[in-house]
Amino acid sequence: MITTINIPETTAQFTELLRRVQAGEEILLAQNGVAIARLVPIQPHTQPRISGQDKGKVAISPDFNSPLPDPILNDFFSSNLPNP
Repeated sequence: MITTINIPETTAQFTELLRRVQAGEEILLAQNGVAIARLVPIQPHTQPRISGQDKGKVAISPDFNSPLPDPILNDFFSSNLPNP
């Protein structure tokens, strides 16, 4: 069963909502009637993770730790970045 709750109601009911999620229920959090987040129980891992199972699947560039170019650093440390 999925329950939808508006954000203002969650503050007073948070502990109860977490109890319900822990019991297996899915809760949708909504703002002005629009779902924006979902609280779901964490599914246990059925198999343990194996060290090295992704070996060879990820490539890291040789210059990964090289300094970034000045224009990028200047934008990063200034207010020229767009607001999210």
